Amino acid sequence: MSRRNPADHSRTTVKRPPLKLNRDTKGYFFILPYFLVLIALQLYPIIFTMGLSFTKPINMFENEFAGLENYRRLLTNPIFYQSIFNTLWIWLWNYIPQIIFAVLLAVILTTYKLKGREFLRTVYFLPNLVTAASIGVLFAVILDWKNGALNHVLVSMGILNEPFQWTVRPRIMQGAVSFIQWWQWFGYTMIIMMAGLNAISEDLYEAAHIDGASRKQAFFGVTLPLLRPTMLYVMITSLIGGMQIFDIPKVITRGRGQPDGALNTMVLYLYNQAFQNFNVGYAAAIAWVLFFIILIFSILSFRLIKGRD
Repeated sequence: MSRRNPADHSRTTVKRPPLKLNRDTKGYFFILPYFLVLIALQLYPIIFTMGLSFTKPINMFENEFAGLENYRRLLTNPIFYQSIFNTLWIWLWNYIPQIIFAVLLAVILTTYKLKGREFLRTVYFLPNLVTAASIGVLFAVILDWKNGALNHVLVSMGILNEPFQWTVRPRIMQGAVSFIQWWQWFGYTMIIMMAGLNAISEDLYEAAHIDGASRKQAFFGVTLPLLRPTMLYVMITSLIGGMQIFDIPKVITRGRGQPDGALNTMVLYLYNQAFQNFNVGYAAAIAWVLFFIILIFSILSFRLIKGRD
């Protein structure tokens, strides 16, 4: 009988099972692409923009450290304060009719069984699918002084004796941009409001009806209070989007923000400083101040709605 050499036994390699990833470990590989894109396209630009805001240009390709000079210049520049006022003014006169029309249409299309209401929902939402730049080009043609469709119709109907120069009146142009924003977004807001209405239990309306409440009282006593979270969401998202309005004033005024700077919004002002004047440090400072303005208004809106609750 052959005996096994103990030395051979010591040389025998022990095979270990391959490393297996558990379910939790595998999950990190699925979310890794998201974090890579987040770091590369959002986090890094944010940090880089913060660094740029403390620099000033030496030439077209080089910058030098300037400390808080860009922020001091920004906070003492009347054009910047005018851009804030223009942006808020345009957003306000867009948001007020938008929320009113959206709530009323949502109630009508949800409560009443109208014929073709699905078709009406689609029609109201369609402007949201059109790009803002295309809408800006359309309204620029409509408001043109010589060949505009609006002047042609009003003159042919005898309302105007001669073509009117719409584009030289600051308040008219601000109102036109507000109207465009309202027309483009009220359908989207209506869909959000309809989702909020569908989340309200029918039992509450039945209880209100049993207590003798009319439809008007049920609307103000049940519908509106329970729609406040939805309205808060719409207010904050509308404010964030409204403070960043750029494309329509850019197309209508060809980037000049005229007349009299009435359409010089904050983002248009930022764009001109960065890509027309090549002062990227000053533009980065505008971007960070815009971020804090949006943050402050969002917090105030949230507390206002919650405070009433």
